Amino acid sequence: MIGRLWGIVAEVGEEDALIDVGGVGYVVRCGARTLGRLPAMGETATLHIESQWGEQTGMTLYGFLDRNERRAFVMLKTIQGVGPKAALAVLDVLPPQELSAAASRGDQAAVARANGVGPKLALRIVTELKDKPIGDGVISALQPHAAPAPLKPSASGEATAALMGLGVAEPAARRVVEQAALRLGDDAEPAALIKAALQELGR
Repeated sequence: MIGRLWGIVAEVGEEDALIDVGGVGYVVRCGARTLGRLPAMGETATLHIESQWGEQTGMTLYGFLDRNERRAFVMLKTIQGVGPKAALAVLDVLPPQELSAAASRGDQAAVARANGVGPKLALRIVTELKDKPIGDGVISALQPHAAPAPLKPSASGEATAALMGLGVAEPAARRVVEQAALRLGDDAEPAALIKAALQELGR
């Protein structure tokens, strides 16, 4: 499962962004607020990722600039009737700390401002989220602090994540990447590992 991407913003669309990680482009679905806050194209961005697997769609990556937004997204999806699209819409109008405050005071009108969220669903959301901590460290996230420098993932890790993004099961992806790394050496670039790993899969 992909938990974070650190790479160059290659494209920004209406509903997703293309993040280039070591020459591999990842399509990441994002809310409008996240897309609007991304660095300019060509600059580096870190996205916290929630992965979802569907039989028809394969793996879909949902991206957030803040880990509390990702965790709020996960909490919203556990509520009956709230899918990924509705969860992103809620976070577009209410960041985690504001969503927590709205739930605490039972303000369903604030939640209903989200695109595609009607009064009944908004009531269910505030009812189920009331008195629950949304995200992790929401209060501390409001305090100024120095963000740690992101760690660049290993070439093998990037290659494995890329194969998983193509629908390859994690054990198989790790196996063929390890085989490719043995053939190409420790200094192999992610793109070379991916190409060699795909060749292994095709054997």
